[in-house]
Amino acid sequence: MLRRWFEEQWQKAGWAQVLLLPLSGLFAVLSGLRRFAYRAGFLSSHALPVPVVVVGNISVGGVGKTPVVIYLAQQLLAAGYRPGILSRGYGGQFTGEVTPDSLPQSLGDEPVLIAGRTGCPIWVNPNRVAGGQALLQAHPEINVIVCDDGLQHYTLQRDIEIAVVQRPLGIGNGHLLPAGPLRESMRRLQSVDIIVESGQVPAGPWPVPHYVVGLELGRWTAVTDLNTHLANAELQQQPLVAIAGIGHPQRFFNTLSNLGIRCETVAFADHHAYSEEDFLPFKQKTILMTEKDAVKCQHLELTNAWYLPVSAQITPLGEHPPLMQSVITRLQQCKGHKHES
Repeated sequence: MLRRWFEEQWQKAGWAQVLLLPLSGLFAVLSGLRRFAYRAGFLSSHALPVPVVVVGNISVGGVGKTPVVIYLAQQLLAAGYRPGILSRGYGGQFTGEVTPDSLPQSLGDEPVLIAGRTGCPIWVNPNRVAGGQALLQAHPEINVIVCDDGLQHYTLQRDIEIAVVQRPLGIGNGHLLPAGPLRESMRRLQSVDIIVESGQVPAGPWPVPHYVVGLELGRWTAVTDLNTHLANAELQQQPLVAIAGIGHPQRFFNTLSNLGIRCETVAFADHHAYSEEDFLPFKQKTILMTEKDAVKCQHLELTNAWYLPVSAQITPLGEHPPLMQSVITRLQQCKGHKHES
């Protein structure tokens, strides 16, 4: 309840923000000092022997990083690279390698989803340096690492920074925590290599290579049988309830509305660990959910539950080259760059 209250306050300006601004000022000072300490060498950072691409964000909550990470890994594979993926594994309890059959409650929902969609080696560890070292030891063929989240994890040196920005929810009122949703100020975007917008597109010009991500919708797929599909028209003949345990559930509900699907909606907390009790009120209804929710529900043997897979489509803004051209150009400039077709 407290988190939901804060999320509501982050989208507006009022008395709560005025009261919290002094704490935001303190947060700004501490985070600025921390970043300076890494840049000046007072705090140690570590490099891995292969290039590292960080896909992160400057705000809390979901901004659409997962489809971007999947897109980047798939495109690197298609270009002849052998990518590995690092993840914090939010919502999981353990560290280690992730496979499509891993338990989301043990290693995190997003890593399991990414493993299934990419087929790339993926390792979970909140300590990105230790995770990267373990990943490379287990898979020495890897020649580039994609770090899912970790823009503020300065202990790990990175060669390319990609910031995913979601407007307007991700930016909110533009304040730093706790008065707003920002982990770092908007000025931080001036120092990243690439920006991917997952919401409203800002006005140009764009001095940093700028891209916009759209989502290509797949077919409704049965949660317990990935080979069974339904069309929108078939769904609309049934009583429906949509659930979402993601950073901004309304985005999923808006997608359904845009598809012409009218249904009851129920929002859960991000990374919610589903149980059979959660679905007891919906026994007589067809359940719709995101792919991220589906990976956590496959063990529940739901008889009438469907998820909607999405794939990122990323296009440049202005005169910038395609995203993968920008990434590969930067990779070729990295020390230790190895590209085996």
